[in-house]
Parts: sequence; C-alpha cells; structure tokens
Amino acid sequence: MQISNRIENILGKGSDGWGAFYKARRMIRDGIDVTELSIGEHDITTDPIILNAMDQAARAGHTGYAAIPGIHDLRAEVARRVTKNTGVKTNVGNVLITPGGQSALFAAHMASCNPGDTALFIDPYYVTYPGTIRAASAIPKSIKAKAENNFQPSAQDIAASAGNAKSLLINSPNNPTGVVYSRETLTDIAKISVDEDLWLISDEVYDTQIWEGSHLSPRSLAGMEERTLVVGSMSKSHAMTGSRIGWLIGPEAAISHLENLSTHTTYGVAGFIQQAALFALKLGDAFEASIAEPFRRRRDLAISIIEKSNVINLIPSRGAMYVMLDIRATGLSGDEFADRLLTQHHIALLPGEGFGDAAKGHVRVALTVDDARLETALQTLVDFAEANIK
Repeated sequence: MQISNRIENILGKGSDGWGAFYKARRMIRDGIDVTELSIGEHDITTDPIILNAMDQAARAGHTGYAAIPGIHDLRAEVARRVTKNTGVKTNVGNVLITPGGQSALFAAHMASCNPGDTALFIDPYYVTYPGTIRAASAIPKSIKAKAENNFQPSAQDIAASAGNAKSLLINSPNNPTGVVYSRETLTDIAKISVDEDLWLISDEVYDTQIWEGSHLSPRSLAGMEERTLVVGSMSKSHAMTGSRIGWLIGPEAAISHLENLSTHTTYGVAGFIQQAALFALKLGDAFEASIAEPFRRRRDLAISIIEKSNVINLIPSRGAMYVMLDIRATGLSGDEFADRLLTQHHIALLPGEGFGDAAKGHVRVALTVDDARLETALQTLVDFAEANIK
C-alpha cells in the first residue's frame, strides 16, 4: 500500500538537521561521555512545586477529558499574561490551549493556508518549520536573512516574495541564531503583512529569554491584531518541555474554528497538565526570570570565550538559549565542523545547514549544561577551530 504524499514528503528532499543529535545519543548509549550542546532542553527538570501541583490535580480527578480549547481558568490566565506583556487586550476567546508550541504552529498554518498555498518563513529557521507547512498541505518558501546583517530579515526580500503568499512565519527571539528582531524589522514586517494581506504567524516561545532590549510582539502593531497568530509555550519559560503545553493566540473567529481542528486531531490537553500550567503561570514574572537567568549568564560566558578567537565570529545573541557561531573562516562546513568536534572531542552541537541555507558554515550551541562544563567545551571548541583551518 502507498502512503499519502502529504506524509511521505513532510521532510521534502533534505535532511531534518538532527543527524548530529542522533549520533551523539548513540554515543551516549554506548557509554561515551558526550557534552550535549545540541538540543534546546533545560539542564534542570520541571520545578517540584509544579510537579506537585500536577500530582495534586491528577489525584483530585482531573484525569478525564478536559475542555477541548483548554480549561477556562487557564485560557483566562494566558489572556491576562498576554494582555499584560503586550498591551493588547486579549480575552478567553482569543486563546486556544495546545499540546505544546509545535501543535500551535501546525494549527496556525491550517488556519491560514489552503492546500497548495505558499507559506513564507525566515531562514535560518527552527528545523520543523518547512515540514509543518508541508504537513498542512501548503508550500514552504524560505526568505534568507543574511549573516552580514546579523540575520535581521530584509523588508525588501520579504516584500519580493509576498505577492502570492498567504502567510509569513517569524520567530523572535530566534532559534537558532539568538537574534531578537528590532522594532524597525517588525514594523516593516507588519506593513508588508497589511499591504499584501498576509497572515503573520509569530513564534514567541522564547519571549521570557531576552538578554538585551525588550520583546515586541507584532500583534501589538497597527493593523496586526486581526491578522496575527501568536505561538506560545510553557516549555522554555517554565522548563516544562515534556508536559507538552502551549497556546495559540488569534482572532476569536479563527480560534473558534481551530477548536474544531483540535476536536478532530489532539482532542485537547490532559486536565492535570493544564491545572499545573495554570499554577505555574500564577508563580509570576520572578519565577520565569529564575528559569531564564542561567542562560543569560551562560550567554555572557560564551561571549567572553568566543570573542577572543580570531577564527570564529559570534552572531550577536540578544535572546533565547543559544549562540550561533560563524565558522566559515575554518574552511569547514557546519556539518564537517560538528561531526569532527563530536568524533574527536565528544562535544555535540548542531550544524547550521540543518537550519537552512542562510546558516551554512555556522553551528548552533545550546547553552544547556552547567557553567563549568560549558566553559570547558567552548574553550575546546575554540582550540579545535584554530587547529582545523583548511
């Protein structure tokens, strides 16, 4: 039997970029001590007070079917948080609770694109973006942000691609680069979205990890509230990656229809997880800042080490739990650099090639090990780069 083209072609003709990660995990299973700087996973587990709330909710009976769009109190708390953080009045009807940010990304493209429509996204990109678009039966089209412009996307390049498109997906703070889009960049994107009648899908899962400047949600810009779908998640802000709890913010009419999508796909999120998420959100800004702080400190540590190198160029990281390194001066591709570093020194990072053509010749470092181990790994990385110039 032949499986559907939709499923068979989710990855397209390329790699999903996870080869280095899978190789590192095989090495670990074989008993090799690998420093993993590859996946965006906190080196702490979910806080015990959140787990206790989850346990209490389960034992209190929240183990049956939960409300499909999310329990009312959680939707209300997310709406309150979004209103406070963005200045845009947000109601329960604007919020759909999803099984993580990835599910919200898929839902956003299902809402904005018909089969065969063109869906734009910025390169470098998180590795699931093009596959998510294909899964929604749309056609992915990337727009390159250039390294020489610190990966700020160009309004001219976006406008040149926007004519036949239905949606544009952006991500700030950005994974993989750590770049935070400037107000000028986001204002240009908003204007193009209005002029070209695009849905803007804004992936803001790193909104609590801002090291320089401030986070600006494009939904708050003129003319954007009714054409923006915002992806949020508890994964990064509360170290709840495995709980699979996120949300999509959008116009009430769109969210109402997406409730039907949830009914026919995920059938919602477990009630005890939603109750734990509600508890976690009520812990407030100070708790979220405590989860983010180690990555701010490690980002500063990475800068202090990498900036001494004459071979590696550090892309300015103003947010998220990553730094992006330009290693083109070595003459190695990102794939070659990452594979050799893993094989010879047991340090795992992800090659830029997995994040798009714009990131070729780069590697992404996840700041997800303790400070001492990170310092050792980064110094080894610098020494390796300087010893391996072609």
